[in-house]
Amino acid sequence: MTRYRIPQAMKSLLAAVVLMVASHVAAPAAMAVERWQTLPPTPAPVQWARAGHADLRGIRLYHAEVGQGRPVILLHGGLANSDYLMNQVQALRARHRVIVVDSRGHGRSSRDTTPYGYDLMADDVIALMDQLGIPQADIVGWSDGAIQALDIAIRHPRRVGKIVAFGVNTRTDGLIPDFDKNPNFAAFMKRAGAEYRKLSPTPDDYEGFLTQIGKMWESEPNWSDAQLRSIRSPVLVMDGDHDEGIRREHTEYIARTIPHARMLILPNTSHFAFIQDPQAFNAAIVDFLDGKR
Repeated sequence: MTRYRIPQAMKSLLAAVVLMVASHVAAPAAMAVERWQTLPPTPAPVQWARAGHADLRGIRLYHAEVGQGRPVILLHGGLANSDYLMNQVQALRARHRVIVVDSRGHGRSSRDTTPYGYDLMADDVIALMDQLGIPQADIVGWSDGAIQALDIAIRHPRRVGKIVAFGVNTRTDGLIPDFDKNPNFAAFMKRAGAEYRKLSPTPDDYEGFLTQIGKMWESEPNWSDAQLRSIRSPVLVMDGDHDEGIRREHTEYIARTIPHARMLILPNTSHFAFIQDPQAFNAAIVDFLDGKR
């Protein structure tokens, strides 16, 4: 059989075409962004039944609520505001009285010169519960909000029922070094600054706010094993499998140390799983909060 000999010039042309086609085929895979690498938009607030500010402990603390049933308080992460948890409000409002809070100095809430501490912010929540006539509530907390929830469980055990602690650390060495330089987290910090200037009663003092709260982050939280073992609330320790800031072994340690705690790692999500995959996040918290007590 006679073999057809391809001229050298044609070989070069075909090789170039194959290379070009291969590069176009490979490009989408190379350029694909995983869900955990995204920062979806901050959800819009829901239509509240009640919203306003509580004058307590020297500040004006913003809070809002909707729904009826057993109270659930949603506590956001550091630098953020309660709008980030609107998907969770929608998931819980059918069976719960859902209360959101902008932590002191965050969002629509004011702050004073009192040095920040997680116990300070946790006691703001207790004071708000007192004003609202809520003897006990479940808490869904993200990051700093989850730390506040565990602080309440340690120091005010009768005031909290079930706790969902997402993206939480209980010691400063549980954090990944320089996580704020992660592109996704850096984008969040930039957005948080813009939202602060839009919502805050002191819109021109974002840098002062960062300085004040940053002093707390340098040394808190720093709880002992004994303090974690004292928690009697049912706790669901949650995180994303690509959390930018929390070491996986630290999440496992928390779940192992708090008595009878459960652990859930959400796949293909990060420190922002509640907006990256709200369907899976909400299914988990609804199942935990509405399940057997």
